[in-house]
Amino acid sequence: MNPLLHRILLVLVCAPFLQGGLVKTFDFSGAVGEMTHFGLQPAAVFAVLVIVLELVASAMVIADRGRAPAALALAVFTVAATFMANRFWTLDGMERFHATNAFFEHFSIVGGLLLAAFVPLRRDTR
Repeated sequence: MNPLLHRILLVLVCAPFLQGGLVKTFDFSGAVGEMTHFGLQPAAVFAVLVIVLELVASAMVIADRGRAPAALALAVFTVAATFMANRFWTLDGMERFHATNAFFEHFSIVGGLLLAAFVPLRRDTR
């Protein structure tokens, strides 16, 4: 695969984390509110940890520096956050419908991250 295209695909798979990390950075009180909403205390510490994870791990994936562990960290984070934020089994009606879709859509992101972790950018030509 063309290295530029591969890099663009890595940016796309990291896009939700780049967007999330930047939004949380520029609306830190909103990030703290989100952590509080999900019962994570101390909320400010969790907000900082999430911001750092989303931005640093994304940069590592895109730059191909520690790509596999960074992509795996984002995948584990995504699975945990999905079970925390999209508890469709506790809802009814349209809320359940939307949360169910979001729950399973997040696993496509996990799949992309696992590909990013395990598929090399270059083929060994030896």
